[in-house]
Amino acid sequence: MSEIPEKSQARQRLRSLSEALDSGALKQVARILNGGLSPSDIAHLLESSPPRQRALLWNLVDKQLEGDVLQYLNEDIRAEYLSRLNAQELADIIEDFESDDLADLLQQLPDTVIQEVLDTMDEQDRQRVEEVLSYPEDTAGGLMNTDTITVRPDLSIDVVLRYLRRHRALPPMTDSLIVVNRRDEFIGMLPITTMLVSNQTATVREVMDTDIEPIPVTLSDTKVANLFERYDLISAPVVDDQGRLLGRITIDDVVDVIREDADHSLMSMAGLDDDEDTFAPVWKTTRRRAVWLGINLLTAFIASGVIGLFEDTIDKVVALAILMPIVASMGGIAGSQTLTLVIRGMAVGQISGANVGWLLNREFLSGILNGLLWAALVAIAAMAWFQDIMIGVIIAAALVINLVAAALVGTVLPLFLKSRNIDPALAGSVILTTVTDVVGFTSFLGLATLFYA
Repeated sequence: MSEIPEKSQARQRLRSLSEALDSGALKQVARILNGGLSPSDIAHLLESSPPRQRALLWNLVDKQLEGDVLQYLNEDIRAEYLSRLNAQELADIIEDFESDDLADLLQQLPDTVIQEVLDTMDEQDRQRVEEVLSYPEDTAGGLMNTDTITVRPDLSIDVVLRYLRRHRALPPMTDSLIVVNRRDEFIGMLPITTMLVSNQTATVREVMDTDIEPIPVTLSDTKVANLFERYDLISAPVVDDQGRLLGRITIDDVVDVIREDADHSLMSMAGLDDDEDTFAPVWKTTRRRAVWLGINLLTAFIASGVIGLFEDTIDKVVALAILMPIVASMGGIAGSQTLTLVIRGMAVGQISGANVGWLLNREFLSGILNGLLWAALVAIAAMAWFQDIMIGVIIAAALVINLVAAALVGTVLPLFLKSRNIDPALAGSVILTTVTDVVGFTSFLGLATLFYA
């Protein structure tokens, strides 16, 4: 009989756990949790459970597994569990954490608690964690792990192999050894695959790869992710301004960055935190969303104020009130398309001062062409609906104006916000919607006022 794939087994265990939980068989739930599921599966189960069920599951998780599970939880839920632990309990949980994972966890705690936890660690581990904590978490320094294996260039391959065999285990994701000189300055990389097939009498210098560019410690995590994606890296060395080796970044941390960036872009468009708990309590969810709804309400009042300026014209021509949403909606959609494209291009490093002019010109022409196409169709429909040629001409002109404005604003706005250190994904959509509404209503009602006055 063929062996069931591991993923299929995990799904079966999750189904069994769900059934046991529904039936109230807590001993069976605890047995499945602690004996059949990986820490990542347990974290996924916790994130997928409403608050009461989540609390029950967490209490059933074995104390020895809590630290591993915490690493896989999103920040919102993890912060909730961390707040319940004292310094000694935290120290016990994080005993086997890697320095980068430990730094990520500690950054969610108050400074006084961080210091208490650091005081419980031995000198070597504390220095490693403090080094990572000294850099912002969204930089290469915040991502790096200081647990590396380095070798000198003058050693023979045979000596390096004997040195490696003295280790009980290699650090995770070790695909290469890092070659440094006596001042710990980065020289090159020695891939393990290359070492295994090389003459054992050859020196590291003869077979190492010197084409690898180390990552500056201050490089942003998004740019680090771009480098890993572009060069298919599994790990990469991190150096300071003098070229001294500080640590390394591995692909598992980069995958986390890619996912966080994707979550951030998606959730920010709706004004939500990228670590928003799907099953957060009602009041917590309401409080977080109320702020964004309030901001949107203010922008809606701005658009309504523009409409109010043309109240007399709307009273004369009722058709204007019926057709207004078309102009605003078309502009909003066109602008969102451009805004999303530009934000993505900025995120992956494709947009710079050298090509933004071409992009702006392309969006301008695209706005004109789409404006003319849809303006013609809407004008024909409006004239047929209201038996008024003028209303068709007015809405056609307003559509062209608004679609061109939407394309230009959608291109320029994220670049402007980025230059002011404002997150385009968070603020861009609200500003863009306001601009397209105001331009759409002003052009449509303004033209109507001129022709019908």
